Amino acid sequence: MATIFEGFEKSTAEITEPKIKIGIIGGTGLENSEFMLTQESVSVMTPYGEPSDTFTLGSIDGVEIVALARHGRKHEINPTNVNFRANLWAMKSLGVNMILASNASGSLREELPPGCLVIPTSFIDHTSQRPKTFYDGALGHTTGVCHIPCYPAYSEGLRSILHKCAKDINVPAYDGNIICIEGPRFSSRAESMMYRQWGADVINMTACPEVYLARELGILYAAVALVTDYDCWRVEDTEFVTVEHVKQVMIKNAINTTKLFANAVTEIKKNSKELLEEAALSEKIARAAVMC
Repeated sequence: MATIFEGFEKSTAEITEPKIKIGIIGGTGLENSEFMLTQESVSVMTPYGEPSDTFTLGSIDGVEIVALARHGRKHEINPTNVNFRANLWAMKSLGVNMILASNASGSLREELPPGCLVIPTSFIDHTSQRPKTFYDGALGHTTGVCHIPCYPAYSEGLRSILHKCAKDINVPAYDGNIICIEGPRFSSRAESMMYRQWGADVINMTACPEVYLARELGILYAAVALVTDYDCWRVEDTEFVTVEHVKQVMIKNAINTTKLFANAVTEIKKNSKELLEEAALSEKIARAAVMC
């Protein structure tokens, strides 16, 4: 494979006018795609293996949507074993140029209570076992070395829309830094307190490498961290984080997030010209970041 974009150019060679196509990657609690008009389900094989599940193709307000359950519809894939590269590659091959993603997260700040949303501005990658680039030099993979810029890490255009839509549905939303840990275990108290000192506001297990793999493909990307708990840094807390507690909060968070994403698609449609310009710039940056 000569360059990362050649195959995509061939598959979209007949497209003369750029149009918005939105990928939605649902994390814990958002494994279904009932929030959109479903058309069909498709399987995609990639040079990087098999994605987490089949992709659901549908629409919201006339905008084409490609939805994927990051952990699989039955939530059987742990964070480290998610094939992030296959997921993102398949999205690109299906014509996606913008992605909205959700991440169940723990709060590292008193002022970010369970039930609120954090729309990340930047990330800290504290994972160690995941492939972190499409440009790994392996046989059949794309060639070259990619030094992708990660500032800004997330699309400012999409982030602005998410903030507006959160306000419209009366859900508190804040900016913040997200740290991604390997998982699947939760943090120790010492680790949790250390992450606070590093400047992280929320903690999660799937934010990375998804965010910067999207940047390598030139896809606009924004995420919503769904705060489920206070992690374990609060010294006055005697209870610990449990899966059952997280599930209970996720039910409410999932309802809010499906409303948020549906509204966001409509707003993206209204701002399509500016966002398509940002998407074109994002792809230009991704191409320029490659040394062959």
